[in-house]
Amino acid sequence: MSNALEGKACIITGAGSGIGRATALAMAAQGAHVVIADVRRDELKATAELVGQHGAVVRTFPADVREEDEIAGLVSFAIKEFGKLDCAVNNAGIEGDTNKPLADYETSVWSDVIAINLTGVFFCMKHELPHLVASKGCIVNTASVAGLCGSRFGSAYHASKHGVVGLTRAAAVEYGDKGVRINAVAPGVIRTSMADRFLHGGEHAAQVTAKYPLGRLGQPEEVAQAIVWLCSASASFITGHVLPVDGGFLVP
Repeated sequence: MSNALEGKACIITGAGSGIGRATALAMAAQGAHVVIADVRRDELKATAELVGQHGAVVRTFPADVREEDEIAGLVSFAIKEFGKLDCAVNNAGIEGDTNKPLADYETSVWSDVIAINLTGVFFCMKHELPHLVASKGCIVNTASVAGLCGSRFGSAYHASKHGVVGLTRAAAVEYGDKGVRINAVAPGVIRTSMADRFLHGGEHAAQVTAKYPLGRLGQPEEVAQAIVWLCSASASFITGHVLPVDGGFLVP
């Protein structure tokens, strides 16, 4: 899949670390021009420096996905810089509280998780789609295995990621006849800073890893490669699909 995204203009949110950073690097390695966004300016700058080391064209745009005007500005910036938009990876997300049952869940935390993980994806898609119709481009949303199953605690995260799955499928039906492909990835536990918080610094890593048939947790680069593939011509007849990248977690 060499230079699979050559000359494509792409937006990636949540690009300051983890899956977002790995995706920016993977897309750039395949020839894409990328606009990377994150609310964390220092992390965003660090990602840009890493991408730039590979000679890729990269632009940064600090943005909070909870704010629709900032997302509108992000998309306008990408169009101004590159003249088009071919791919969008709506990846920004938070885990919220993963230790409390629903009845004890703080309403403010619930609101933040839904605002970032679900409404933020809606804002991104709302402003990206007119340009993707013009380019017959594609979207990949970052869902989660938590959007395809249930488990104890983390009710807001589960609800938000189930929402992303539904939003992805509905939009794929709405925009398929306009030539836009819309898919999602559903990562399992991936070794990122978010996962480290969930694993309490590795304290629960063995217990969680035991649930994965491959016997290990995933790496951000493995999710990034799935995203690149979904954005490439190799996936030209795939839309409305939620692709687990989960080491077999959902199989048992």
